[in-house]
Amino acid sequence: MKARAVLIALVAVVAVALLATAFWNAYRPRTPLLQGQVEARQYLVSSKVPGRLAETLVRKGDRVAKGDPVFTIDSPELEQKLAQVDALDRISSALISAVEGGTREEKIQAARSEFEKAKVAEQLAETTYRRVRALADEGVVARQKLDEAYTAWQVAVKTRVTAGQVLKLAEAGPRSEARDASTATGDVTASLRQEVQELLDDARVTAPHAGEVDDVALQPGELVPQGFPVVTLTDLDDAWAVFNVREDHLARFQPGEVFTLSIPALDREAEFQVSHLAARGDYATWRATGAGQDYDLRTFEVELRPRTPVDGLRPGMSVLLEAEP
Repeated sequence: MKARAVLIALVAVVAVALLATAFWNAYRPRTPLLQGQVEARQYLVSSKVPGRLAETLVRKGDRVAKGDPVFTIDSPELEQKLAQVDALDRISSALISAVEGGTREEKIQAARSEFEKAKVAEQLAETTYRRVRALADEGVVARQKLDEAYTAWQVAVKTRVTAGQVLKLAEAGPRSEARDASTATGDVTASLRQEVQELLDDARVTAPHAGEVDDVALQPGELVPQGFPVVTLTDLDDAWAVFNVREDHLARFQPGEVFTLSIPALDREAEFQVSHLAARGDYATWRATGAGQDYDLRTFEVELRPRTPVDGLRPGMSVLLEAEP
């Protein structure tokens, strides 16, 4: 009988202890958590050449390497400029021929004809530019069209000047100065051709960095302004965690300090190292210290980078860090 009473007492003690432990676990203060977010390096892929999007060679989710073609732009204006450069090249060749081969009446007549045609082309280009400028001032046409008309006018002016030089040299006959002029004209033509060719090459845009295609902003046939980011690449291998830390906790986050962060989306933990602290908190959120306090605390942005690559880490994922009590 006595042993039975002792057993009942022991069971009661154990039950009370278990109940007390359950209440303690349920109502004990929990360690506060700081929540941050994963970010990754992005690259906005654009072109110096305006025009219509001819073809997109990638889709969302595609992985590309540096130098892979991404999209192409159709720019008839550049093709026209290249044709104008070809005309300058022919004039330059005529100049060299006149210098090296001597002056003949047929060459003078040909040079004069080219000069007259160049003058007419210049007048037409200038008239076109002034009309387009008037329309641009009224907002009827885009500024890009005005720039194209101005470029065509300037090319026509240079063509007329070059043709005039050819005519003068043909009339005066070859001299040492003429040889220098022919060489300079050839250099100008080569320079213009290289410039236009580089722009044409830039119409086929390649990836500036390896990454995953995050967004394709335009579709084939749509107009592409100069410098518009048609494709956005995200480098998942260059990801980091960002926390907004209140200034009274900032001393804990020193450059080089290592923390173990929890990544709920991956159901794992990983070590991250503090790589950057915001120099200013002026643009961060203000947070009051408490009701009735006479000052506020600012938050500062803190970046932490993984010490080793974390498979599956993607921008937008949450990361958690236990805050000090």
